Amino acid sequence: MMANRSGRHFLQIPGPTNVPDRVLEAIGQPTIDHRGPRFRHLTAEVLERLAAIFKTEGQVIIYPSSGTGAWEAALVNTLSPGDRLLMYETGHFATLWHALAERLGLAPQLMPGDWRSGVDVAALQDLLEQDTHHDIKAVCVVHNETSTGVTSDIPAVRASIQSAAHPALLMVDTISSLGSMDYRHDEWGIDVTVAGSQKGLMLPPGLGFNAVSDKALTASRTAALPRAYWDWQAVLSGNRDGFFPYTPATNLLFGLREASDMLLTEGLEAVFARHARFGEATRRAVKAWSLELLCRNPREYSNSLTAVMMPETIDADEFRALVLARFDMSLGNGLGRLAGKVFRIGHLGDFSDLMLMGSLSGIEMGLRAAGVPHQGGGAQEALAYLSE
Repeated sequence: MMANRSGRHFLQIPGPTNVPDRVLEAIGQPTIDHRGPRFRHLTAEVLERLAAIFKTEGQVIIYPSSGTGAWEAALVNTLSPGDRLLMYETGHFATLWHALAERLGLAPQLMPGDWRSGVDVAALQDLLEQDTHHDIKAVCVVHNETSTGVTSDIPAVRASIQSAAHPALLMVDTISSLGSMDYRHDEWGIDVTVAGSQKGLMLPPGLGFNAVSDKALTASRTAALPRAYWDWQAVLSGNRDGFFPYTPATNLLFGLREASDMLLTEGLEAVFARHARFGEATRRAVKAWSLELLCRNPREYSNSLTAVMMPETIDADEFRALVLARFDMSLGNGLGRLAGKVFRIGHLGDFSDLMLMGSLSGIEMGLRAAGVPHQGGGAQEALAYLSE
């Protein structure tokens, strides 16, 4: 039996994030008939709200799945066996999406990256210009790389495709940016946006999303990769009557309606500004501690999470374990090549100034307790900024 801890656990990983009480209460409603009139109304309300969050007038498709499932859905609905696609190595999750594409029988080219920078749009455009036969069918990038805290310039990616006069589809992973950072599916010319429920949308894991353009829907009519569960057309056909072609995650949809209402009532621009404040306050604390941010380029700083590099003599996972044991706070671990080298601070979703200050204070206490070489005063630096 675990010992009882007083107070509430601080969940400061970059997803899953804290689920608001309002959303938990919505999820806790009695389950309803997913073929009945109440559910038909729920489906319509959820899809209308999601379109506003994705900033699209097109179709949004909901799956009972993880973000990984939404990755697969994006690929199998638009591509055929052996199709070439360009992917950019911004971090761990970009490499996982690449590996999934390989397992599906595609021919993805992973452009190398240093895991500290976003997409090199000039290099991307150069490769597209070399593809004079238009063999490359899609460009797949991660908007906000959850493993590194680095954001890529998606409008610039779209501009590079247009400058190359290339017809490739543009697919974007927004799993740790949707609902916390500015994102515009239609305006930025995205063909497939991939998202999940467990980060900026403030839900438990369990829902995956594809927002799709007309161009992507056209591609799906001739795409030859096998698909059954992930078939867009089956979902869209069911949605026209307010239903799904399988048993949906009914109670998560209750939660999604509530979470969407919270975001839209606050106003998306206000949500983005709130997250920008959290990101800036956190970075000021890290710099005051004389620790190094993993993200090299200030223009690419993430506002939903911050990855912090530890001194070479310190194991980041041992530090995280101490913080959990002493202060009951979970910090994100380093993934892939960053294992043991960084810790990640999530500051997204249902989050406030006071919650951030508690998190940063716990980290500063942990740095001292673990004997990590640093300067004090990082939490105070964040406090001064948030008090302005």
